[in-house]
Amino acid sequence: MYARNISKPLTRVGLENVTDIGPLRSKRFLVAAYGPTTLSSVGHGAVFPLVSLSALDLGASVEHSAFIVGLLAVGQLLGDLPASYIATRLGDKWALTLACGWDAVFMAIAFLAGSWWRSLPVLTLAVFAIGLSGSVFGLARQSYLTAATPVHVRARALSTLGGVFRIGFFVGPLIGAGVIHASGLAAAYIFASGMSVFAGLVTLLLPDLPRTTEVVDGTEKVAEPKLFAVLRAHVHTYLVLGTGVLVLALARQVRQVILPLWCESLGMEAHLTSLVFSFSMVFDMSLFYLGGKVMDRFGRMWVAVPSTLLLGVGLLLLPLTSSLVGVLVVAFILGVGNGIGSGLVMTLGSDSSPDYGRTQFLSGWRLMSDLGNLLGPLAISALTAISSLALACLGTGALTVAGAAWLGCGIKKMPALKERTKKSLREL
Repeated sequence: MYARNISKPLTRVGLENVTDIGPLRSKRFLVAAYGPTTLSSVGHGAVFPLVSLSALDLGASVEHSAFIVGLLAVGQLLGDLPASYIATRLGDKWALTLACGWDAVFMAIAFLAGSWWRSLPVLTLAVFAIGLSGSVFGLARQSYLTAATPVHVRARALSTLGGVFRIGFFVGPLIGAGVIHASGLAAAYIFASGMSVFAGLVTLLLPDLPRTTEVVDGTEKVAEPKLFAVLRAHVHTYLVLGTGVLVLALARQVRQVILPLWCESLGMEAHLTSLVFSFSMVFDMSLFYLGGKVMDRFGRMWVAVPSTLLLGVGLLLLPLTSSLVGVLVVAFILGVGNGIGSGLVMTLGSDSSPDYGRTQFLSGWRLMSDLGNLLGPLAISALTAISSLALACLGTGALTVAGAAWLGCGIKKMPALKERTKKSLREL
């Protein structure tokens, strides 16, 4: 039982002073900590805009190609909880390495499906498998940095992780365009596969973290808390703080979907739509360190509430715009709101996670976030189907503003939630 396990003596030697396992100012540590995410996100950024085009090229309908694109999010969502077993058994470093290798293999399979085999079912399987690898990669990298980073710089460390991820997704399509121009559509998957291989090799530079251990009958062994026992013990954290995170994740996805759709509804040409989105991305990418520094210095509340509120206000204002200038103003608001909140979800999850059962807790935390990512486009689709795009903006904007208030209350309750969790653990 989980209660029996946590009553045993637990040790995590070396984590009292994380500088013993890798100075945060060490160039090697920084490259190893952020290099894999940078490389992987560049590769994925080059591929993800092309998945639907690959499906269409293989004979899929528009609806079928949209379904295949959605499998990326579905795979990541379904893989969140199983990922905790892999990360616990292998350790965060080797789970990251495995995820990179898995990703490289299925990127290569996607290339073969679109070139030599010309098989839509194989492409569908590869896309789903790539989503699964993303769940392991995301969990392991967050768990590793949580354990390896001092609390007083945790937000900056995780916001930087979010920042390099966004930069990679911005640069990736630019590189992908050059690869496609030189070698064809399917070649982008080989490029992404190579990026994943390099990411796995860079991961090997990470120092191994000490594993949490327990003493059972006089024998020390690696502690493996039960997944669902950890999830039950933290159920109130998920319901209170996790619900706010779900709404935030939903708003972030809505922003990416609805901004281009609104530009199209105003009759803007494709190059102007791209300009609007790129303008928003400039602020999205450039404010990540500022947001992390504010969280570390003044507290999580000073970023969580403004970030979510700006996203909500931006969505509410979007239906009032009818010109390029108006849309650019809203794009600025959305970009700033999303940019200062870079790493926020990971930081709140790391703050709420226990030392014992951290990986299991974070798998549930990521499940809440990924559920919001999946629900965002679905909400736009449903609201647009029954009414209009303007109502979809207003509905999701109002939900996001309410989510900002809910998230603020949840952060205030974090100490009480942790005490309640300790009580729940004792009663298990």
